[in-house]
Amino acid sequence: MSSSIAIRQPGAGHNESPVITIPSAEKHTPVMQQYLRIKAEHPNTLLFYRMGDFYELFFDDAERAARMLGITLTQRGNSNGSPIKMAGVPFHSAEQYLAKLVKLGESVAICEQIGDPATSKGPVERKVVRVVTPGTLTDADLLPEKSERPLLALCLLPQCRQPRVGLAWLAMASGALKLMELSGDPKTVEARLRQEMERISPAETLVSDFPAEWLANLACGKQTTVPHWHFDGANGRNALHRQLEVSTLAGFGADDMEAAIGAAGALLAYAESTQGKGLRHVRALAVESGDEYIGMDAATRRNLELTETIRGQEGTAACPTLFSHLDHCRTSMGSRLLRHWLHHARRDQRVARARHAAINALMRADAASGLSGTLGAVPDIERIATRIALGSARPRDLAGLRAGLQQLPTLRNYIAMCNRDADAPMLKRLHDALTTPVECLDLLERAVALEPAAMVRDGGVIARGFDAELDELRGLSENAGQFLVDLETRERARTGIGNLRVEYNKVHGFYIEVTHGQTDKVPEDYRRRQTLKNAERYITPELKAFEDKALSAQERALAREKMLFEQLLADLGTHIGTIQEIARAMANLDVLVALADHAVRHNWSAPQLVAEPCIAIEQGRHPVVESQIERFIANDCALSGERRLLLITGPNMGGKSTYMRQVALITLLAYIGSFVPAASATIGPIDRIFTRIGASDDLAGGRSTFMVEMTESAAILNGATEQSLVLMDEVGRGTSTFDGLALAWAIARHLIDTTRSFTLFATHYFELTQLPETHPSAANVHLSAVEHKDSIVFLHAVQPGPASQSYGLQVAQLAGVPQPVIRAARKHLAVLEAQSVQQTPQFDLFASGMPEPEDEPVPTLPETSPLADALAQIDPDTLTPRQALDALYRLKDLAGEG
Repeated sequence: MSSSIAIRQPGAGHNESPVITIPSAEKHTPVMQQYLRIKAEHPNTLLFYRMGDFYELFFDDAERAARMLGITLTQRGNSNGSPIKMAGVPFHSAEQYLAKLVKLGESVAICEQIGDPATSKGPVERKVVRVVTPGTLTDADLLPEKSERPLLALCLLPQCRQPRVGLAWLAMASGALKLMELSGDPKTVEARLRQEMERISPAETLVSDFPAEWLANLACGKQTTVPHWHFDGANGRNALHRQLEVSTLAGFGADDMEAAIGAAGALLAYAESTQGKGLRHVRALAVESGDEYIGMDAATRRNLELTETIRGQEGTAACPTLFSHLDHCRTSMGSRLLRHWLHHARRDQRVARARHAAINALMRADAASGLSGTLGAVPDIERIATRIALGSARPRDLAGLRAGLQQLPTLRNYIAMCNRDADAPMLKRLHDALTTPVECLDLLERAVALEPAAMVRDGGVIARGFDAELDELRGLSENAGQFLVDLETRERARTGIGNLRVEYNKVHGFYIEVTHGQTDKVPEDYRRRQTLKNAERYITPELKAFEDKALSAQERALAREKMLFEQLLADLGTHIGTIQEIARAMANLDVLVALADHAVRHNWSAPQLVAEPCIAIEQGRHPVVESQIERFIANDCALSGERRLLLITGPNMGGKSTYMRQVALITLLAYIGSFVPAASATIGPIDRIFTRIGASDDLAGGRSTFMVEMTESAAILNGATEQSLVLMDEVGRGTSTFDGLALAWAIARHLIDTTRSFTLFATHYFELTQLPETHPSAANVHLSAVEHKDSIVFLHAVQPGPASQSYGLQVAQLAGVPQPVIRAARKHLAVLEAQSVQQTPQFDLFASGMPEPEDEPVPTLPETSPLADALAQIDPDTLTPRQALDALYRLKDLAGEG
């Protein structure tokens, strides 16, 4: 028999699983045989094997964990004739190590001792109680507070030329289960799948037999391969029926979604296997369609800096994102919901209008501060409910839940104050959803101590008066001192021994001590326990009975408390649905209060959403930039059915990109239900937002900056519709002047004539400013600037018409380009402009037909001449008045000679 076995182990952040070697169980010690047997059941995960106060890792697991965690790798003992490689972490601080491993994309199986060491023959019985993976986290210490980490499964049903892709994803920490199905031609399905995966942003994706070329371009997080039969449609349907306790999926609109149902089956099976129990908190199903939300691809989310900066970092005070700027939420639930709204703006205008009305009511009643203060006392009820359902809640979770539920009457009173005129139906629904669950709160108030210990094993979790037996056991332990004092007093009186003492030590337990001179007074019921040099120690039946009770009372009290806590979690499990509804209502209220507070502080106004195609913004401002600078210049934007494209010209640093982004962000804010940074905003239907802004490459993917630019442009031209908002900045600048100009012109023409999207098109190709002359739906605007003594002052004001020049040299001078370079560039620019005046204008690129070249040669300046050489040698910026006068006479003479 071989002395080792080969298994696959996933590398951190990699899709392939490198083969590692684990010794076989042959000729190993009993403990190692047990370890290897459990490890064989979890070959693709690190195994935390509980031994006393540590989780130990062995063999290759130990080497990998030591490398990733920076812990010591040791060798201890021998098994099968070789030293055992070993590394470990303390069990009481394991969460910090788990968090680091999960961040690296690892999965960890937690193996606990479930047997009693006192009664075990051989190794203590152990089993894996749960598996920690990036997509199945529920522990507060492992999860980010303000974002979800969903688990997603992908199922492909190839059906000739029309493949169907099913998506099922679960936010394990909240219990939200969702399905979606995509179908159509392969290219369309692949593009839509990429967009949906970017929106969902899973932490872990389950796949089997899925096209590798598709997976390579998807935002999958950790990829986990599961057996293909887990995606069986019939098994998935049965799993959903059992999970949701229904006999049909028709009520959810999912009855004919075979691909999505197959994905859901694999998802639920995997999630249950990692938790080691059922998912009691997954109680509802939502079906999403591709046209439910305003579409945004990864480039758009990045360019608009919704929740991450362009460099992919979380927002900070120095580099804020839209999310970090708006997030005044007092609960983690609210922050997560706000993040969700920003990435999932609903196209349905009724949803946004309901939120606008609720924010308006909150602002009018001036109740935001009171609601905010009350919400500050509410913990993360949503995730506490999940941990209760999974049996992993801790005592302080329950104390927090109790404190949160106690705030419900106050929240309802504030909401009632805001909605007196009943003009905000959303607030009325929230008011009803925040009804106090009397039975649940009563149980928590009776059962949980006012300030419980952090862990059940520490005791002091169950409140006094809740359980008579527990109170008695605690009394025995806590009142032992008083019992001994009382017994000593009684025994002195009964025996007449004045110096008799009743005491305790850990070796001999309780005893009555009598000095040798008094032993003749000892009663017959005293039994000698120990003889000392100067005294005898005795035990009595009464003291023995108390000792048996007292010594085991603390241990029995802890066991009783553990049993009561587990029963309490089971009893609270019947209220999970109600608690989840309350958590959702609190999260919605928290976001509305935060947005109302922000609107008041920054003078934002309520937008108007209309059915007509338009984006009409008066005095609009960038929601983030306006808070970063002392004085922000507000600008208008007017797009309508007859005016669909704005050609934006002006200097670099003049504010073109800021202006374009602020229009997109105001539109997005209006559709998530927020007020907007503008004097007024009227916005029509929007289905998608596209951006092509900035220069970046994808060297790892083999794409140059220009290739990335053209790929993003192609996605816009192929995906935009009449209801899309498109931002395009400096298209064509990554190639030669004429190639880039021709591409920019053709792309602009396509957006005007074919796509007919609402488009903001920023360019430095001034030739494009002629487009409005032949295309009435296009218009020129520019960001103004004033030139003063070879310098430039940016006014950041949007004005009608094209810009007069680009001011490139002035901006370069501001950037610190050396003066000799600026002077040389200025001279060369004058030559180029002189040549362009005498050549065929580039405007002819945009005529309906290209003119035939003329026969006559185009006149040009002579390459060299005495006058040209003298002009080239003169630097006006360095001449004194006398030198300038001399130079002028010299040039006059040369001109006369010419």
